[in-house]
Amino acid sequence: MKRPPPIAESPVTPRRRRGLSEEDRALWESVAAQVKPLRKKPRPPKHASPPAVDKPLAAAKSVGLSPPPAKPYWPEPPPLAPLARRERAQLSRGRKDIEARLDLHGMTQSRAHRALLSFLHRASSERLTFVLVITGKGAGLDSERGVLRRQVPRWLSLPEFRALVVGFEEAHVGHGGEGALYVRIRRSRG
Repeated sequence: MKRPPPIAESPVTPRRRRGLSEEDRALWESVAAQVKPLRKKPRPPKHASPPAVDKPLAAAKSVGLSPPPAKPYWPEPPPLAPLARRERAQLSRGRKDIEARLDLHGMTQSRAHRALLSFLHRASSERLTFVLVITGKGAGLDSERGVLRRQVPRWLSLPEFRALVVGFEEAHVGHGGEGALYVRIRRSRG
């Protein structure tokens, strides 16, 4: 088979910036002289960042009040990570233990939310690794059915839960399939 001849690469030259001619510069200066600025203050240079002013603090100082109390800083919880393929396979085959289970069947959303949060706090404090959260599949046709099945993954993505959860995935059919979740618990520091 015949190979096509190699294509000679042409050297790439960088583009030069075109400067203004004297005529263009004179025209620009005449136009700029006729324009009235919209602002009274000159704009700060683009490379310098404006000084950060705390509005509540500035307002309190202007009227002679003491500054408002500082809000505590809560760091953003880490993002969720999917379970590793090996861990998921070991869970589904029973080679890794599911250390605790929570069944949310028949609970209202508010009760299920509280139960899930308390369950995950307890699992974290007991240094568990994998738990199973059973939401139920819900009925297929009624749009109101399967609410917990839709809501629990959303809840687990909230900051209050992300501090307790490393990641989660749908469980194997033997553990409930679409109606259950494997949840990996974040180790508590302490």
